Amino acid sequence: MTEAEVDERIRALIEPFNKKGVTITNDTTFANDLEFDSLTVMDFVAEIEDEFDIIISMNQQAEIETYGQLVTAVHKLQGS
Repeated sequence: MTEAEVDERIRALIEPFNKKGVTITNDTTFANDLEFDSLTVMDFVAEIEDEFDIIISMNQQAEIETYGQLVTAVHKLQGS
């Protein structure tokens, strides 16, 4: 799966969580722009893990601050 395909699937998954209707770019932050709290992050990560059949470790989650970083991380996990 290409990074563009991963991006497209994640964009579909993030819609229900994007309560403020923020325009999603690679620089969009989960904490500041989308105002995700810890519960929302856990729910969103669970959706991604189910969709892509991957595991995102707590250490990886802590390092991912922007949408672009998430797409890159999921794409890399897909290949491993």
